[in-house]
Amino acid sequence: MRCASQPTGIRQTIGLDRVHRIVTAIAMTLAIVMMMPATSGFAQTPTPAASPRPRPSPTPTPSPSPTSTNVDQSAGNGTLNLGSNFLERLGNQASSGINRASRTNAGGGGASESAEDPRYRTWYEGYGISVRTDAQGDFVGDKRKTFGGVAGFGARIVPDVNLGFSVDQSHTDVDVPLALQSATLDLTQIGFNGSVDKGPWTWAFALVHGFGKVHSSRDTGFGLAVAGYHATVDGALTEISYYWTKDQMRIVPKGALEYVRATSASFQEAGGLDPLNVGSSALSRARVMIGAEVGRYFIFDQKILDLSAYGKFVDNFYQDLGAVQVSLGAQNIIVPGIGESRYGMDAGASASLSLTNTARLYVNYDGKFRNELTSHQGTVGFEYRW
Repeated sequence: MRCASQPTGIRQTIGLDRVHRIVTAIAMTLAIVMMMPATSGFAQTPTPAASPRPRPSPTPTPSPSPTSTNVDQSAGNGTLNLGSNFLERLGNQASSGINRASRTNAGGGGASESAEDPRYRTWYEGYGISVRTDAQGDFVGDKRKTFGGVAGFGARIVPDVNLGFSVDQSHTDVDVPLALQSATLDLTQIGFNGSVDKGPWTWAFALVHGFGKVHSSRDTGFGLAVAGYHATVDGALTEISYYWTKDQMRIVPKGALEYVRATSASFQEAGGLDPLNVGSSALSRARVMIGAEVGRYFIFDQKILDLSAYGKFVDNFYQDLGAVQVSLGAQNIIVPGIGESRYGMDAGASASLSLTNTARLYVNYDGKFRNELTSHQGTVGFEYRW
């Protein structure tokens, strides 16, 4: 018995289905084979090694700040200026109109010029100075106040030749508020001056040597860093003047040359955070001053009142600001000093009351005006001659 044969269309359909299933099976097999390396690679990816522990960053080496010695720069400049002030006051003692008049005319107005004037004199002064220095580079500016006194002795050695000797003792408070620093300067100065008169001309000179001690304090944020060190000042001044008078008026043109040098010893701070080592320093300055004094005296009740004023042009033609080395551990920097502008003006006024032919009281004002510095000085004095 023979099975009935399937129609041709049915056999084709069954064949196509079989081919489709075979192709599908092959495709799936190829896909699995292609995925196996990736899956195997993923499964066999080694575990990453543990990251190394981070090392702590090294602490930076501390370095000194350029502003850390502002108060010492101010103290050095203050020493230099105090030397200049004393020199110029000594020069004025020798060449001022009132002193020149007393050497020419013993009794002041109206006395005979042939009268013998007192041969010796002594003077005592008290003074105060206020100074303000403006910011310069890394220097943030300062304020200084000085109080002091002078005692002096002079004599006429031979006619028209006069010599004098005096001592100046002062105390200065230095404040640098923006840098949180302060200092004190106690300075003793010894001065020697003289004059030679030749007709209306006078040549005067003055020499100064000073020595003192600076005590500085710097707020570090973790206590005060303090230091103490020595300071010195030396200077010389020479001046020429011409005394012109008419009736009770006078005009005295003057020209002067001055040189001053101030030094500070090296020191080591103590206390506070990161105390500093500071090297020694030396500042020097040379200047020319040209100006004139104008004065007039009045006689009343057998007393003489003398009033005068002066002005002079100043040329600081040489300034060595005295750079200093500042060290903190292995780190060090060079810090420049501070100075004045090259050109400036000085001006002042004086009032003198001669109580007798041998005793007088006087008051003086002296001002210094520079681009970076302003100074005001007031002086009260007493002079006695015999």
